[in-house]
Amino acid sequence: MINQYETVFILTPVLSDEQLKEAVDRYKELLKEAKCEVVHEETWGLKKLAYPIRKKSTGFYHLFEFRADGTFIDKLELTFRRDERILRFLTVKLEKDAISWSERRREKRATKQQQS
Repeated sequence: MINQYETVFILTPVLSDEQLKEAVDRYKELLKEAKCEVVHEETWGLKKLAYPIRKKSTGFYHLFEFRADGTFIDKLELTFRRDERILRFLTVKLEKDAISWSERRREKRATKQQQS
């Protein structure tokens, strides 16, 4: 069954811009190979972590919102676990209220950017 998911992952801050882009592109390609529909993608940039992870106090945050078969999530999370560049990740299944909230948030952000 196709569900909508949101996954946020934190990449290590020691990556160059090129390495960062390559890591994000790798996961985008993984989603495409699994025939997932990417609904939305955001780069949150370098942020301070709430607590140190592997002696790092900051990390690059990235978000994907996508539609996929539930069996794909195990493969995605296994890939995250095996990638030394990933400090942490979280994948959640979005219910209909969360999906509508996410759409409203994107619309509000797009309106703000148009006004700027």
